[in-house]
Amino acid sequence: MKVVTIAGARPQFIKAAAFSAALRAQRIEEALVHTGQHYDDELSAVFFQSLDLPEPRHRLGVGSGPHGEQTGRMLERLEPVLQEEAPDWVVVFGDTNSTLAGALAAAKLGLPLAHVEAGLRSFNRSMPEEINRIVTDHCSDLLFCPTQTAFDQLSREGLAERARLTGDIMYDALLQHLPLSEERTDVIERLKLQPKGYVLVTVHRAANTDDPAALGRILEALALLDEPVVFPIHPRARAALVAANLEPTPNVRVIEPVGYLEMLALERSARVVLTDSGGVQKEAYLLGVPCVTLREETEWPETCGGGWNVLAGTEPSRIVKAAQRTGPTGEPAALFGDGHAAQRMVELLRDDPSHGARRG
Repeated sequence: MKVVTIAGARPQFIKAAAFSAALRAQRIEEALVHTGQHYDDELSAVFFQSLDLPEPRHRLGVGSGPHGEQTGRMLERLEPVLQEEAPDWVVVFGDTNSTLAGALAAAKLGLPLAHVEAGLRSFNRSMPEEINRIVTDHCSDLLFCPTQTAFDQLSREGLAERARLTGDIMYDALLQHLPLSEERTDVIERLKLQPKGYVLVTVHRAANTDDPAALGRILEALALLDEPVVFPIHPRARAALVAANLEPTPNVRVIEPVGYLEMLALERSARVVLTDSGGVQKEAYLLGVPCVTLREETEWPETCGGGWNVLAGTEPSRIVKAAQRTGPTGEPAALFGDGHAAQRMVELLRDDPSHGARRG
């Protein structure tokens, strides 16, 4: 059996690493395609180095651009790759433009398609990621759901026959890499941070970076926090700050993007995490660290249970109140599986009756 996996953005590399390890364990051939959606070395190459990802068989080098242009270039370059590889399955991850392009290319060629992290919905169709999720789910032959909430959503959309409750592959990755994070990173010491003595913030969603007013409100909230703030800055956020002539206050320490292992270390030792990233919300939850989401909705509603995650949008007073709240006690509920999601997915691909078939 041959599987083509398609990735191009930071969160997808993390998922792809866990999935690739499960493929190797089953001695299944993988052809990894890197679309080049994340073209910054710190957001891409470092993940291959630190996560034991195989070298991509194909690098499309698409780079940045408007959504339509970027997705179109991916489609154009993916089609001949998929025709050359002729895989038994195409596997896409998450909700990026790489996900959408991979799904459309496979569907147009009649190749069996599986979607990892299916069934997530923020119910905000102004987010490009929401459109990507919906279209990909409805194109796919197998839908790997990380939670019961995601499975139930697909059932409501008439997709229950294709849906499988597998658990969350990001939980697999976290369990696999947390010990390595402790052994191989010194980011806490290097930055002279006190464990539980700082706030960690990430901002990358277009709704926040492309709106100078929203970005300004987030910086205002950070200025009101009477404690150190660590801000590993996404290239999109850096460009937005420069374009809007915005500058963080002295309590905000802007650092270069970090790899996955260092990010886990920063998340685990933070007092609270502020983010607009779905993946970071979930990692904070799994690590038992309180989170504030800089959006009005989340595709991971499970993280809000027990008060672990609070939706605050970009209003400074709401952000500060949520960041300064008393955190929950005890452990978060176990809602994301048992840490063997990738193995379960690979077994489902191997045993599916459509294995090796082409759609009509």
